[in-house]
Amino acid sequence: MRYYMLAPAIAVAAGIICGCSRTSANSDASAPTIEVAEATTDSLTLYKTYPGTLEATSTVDVVARVNGYLRTASFSGGDLVRKGQVLFTIEDQTYRDAVAQAQAQLATAKSTNDYASRQYAAMKKALESDAVSQMEVVQAKSSMEESEAAIKQAQAQLRTALTNLSYCTVTAPITGHISTRFVDPGAYVGGAAAPVKLATVYDNAEVNATFFIEDNSYLRMFTTDNNREGIDYARIPVYFSEQLPHSYTGNLNYMAPTVNSSTGTLEVKASIDNPYNELRNGMYVSVKLPWKTDPEAVLVKDAAISTDQLGKYLYTVNDSNKVVYTPVTIGDLYQDTLRIITDGIAPGTRYVTKAMLKVRPGMSIKPVLTR
Repeated sequence: MRYYMLAPAIAVAAGIICGCSRTSANSDASAPTIEVAEATTDSLTLYKTYPGTLEATSTVDVVARVNGYLRTASFSGGDLVRKGQVLFTIEDQTYRDAVAQAQAQLATAKSTNDYASRQYAAMKKALESDAVSQMEVVQAKSSMEESEAAIKQAQAQLRTALTNLSYCTVTAPITGHISTRFVDPGAYVGGAAAPVKLATVYDNAEVNATFFIEDNSYLRMFTTDNNREGIDYARIPVYFSEQLPHSYTGNLNYMAPTVNSSTGTLEVKASIDNPYNELRNGMYVSVKLPWKTDPEAVLVKDAAISTDQLGKYLYTVNDSNKVVYTPVTIGDLYQDTLRIITDGIAPGTRYVTKAMLKVRPGMSIKPVLTR
């Protein structure tokens, strides 16, 4: 009888086990197949991006320094002008007359000096035979010395007159691209009282990218014991709002000696060669300043990162093949498709790469590993 009573119990238990097996099988069969990848590591240089502006290495105003009507302007705005090239001419008749007058005064002073020198020599000879008095010799010497001083004064006046005359021809102070003119031919300029700006020349052969870093970032980047081995401050990546035909890098060449107390920032400059004349004074630029090397940087596919009100996150997959909502902190883009993860996941963590809209936290999936 005991055996007959156990048989139904065994049959019921077997039915329960079979039912559970069928439920588990059905659950696995209903789990969607989702592509996942593993977070990888690589030795990378970490960057921080700063907005900046370009400045020409030399910016010089072209000015009028004499009075007169502007006669000519021999350039067009935007032209490349060479140092010493004639840009403007100012009427010069008044200054030519001043030169002629100074030359005449110098000639007179030299003639007077020649006579006074001869007179003094004659007086000294006559004194030897008592033909003249000692006082007359002294007077002759004084006249000669006065004539020598008059020559020096006339020479100085002639140099001033020649300088003013040279100012009537306005030349380029440096080689560079020139702005449009601020004063048109025919206008009167009063440059003798104060220089009048006529145009500006920009030397764009090399430009400086000027940007500002926070004082705490400066301390972290340059004064702490970060791993900066291999960082090349002579080839800092720079980017522009629109892609240019050529790529550029900057050379870190200036760091302000003081922090601006009102902004808490430090001025930094990086020089950029401009051989194709594509860069202009005042352009906006993004400077990717290297600050640390990470021998084990964590990388994921950038397209797998999503954003919500809390920030950036990944859908990771745990050991039970369930989806987990995982907040992450991201760094720079690497090789256009990978993103550095600075916090949130470890190397080897599996994460969803496709069909992110079809999964949800806690969902069971069949992960298919892709590269």
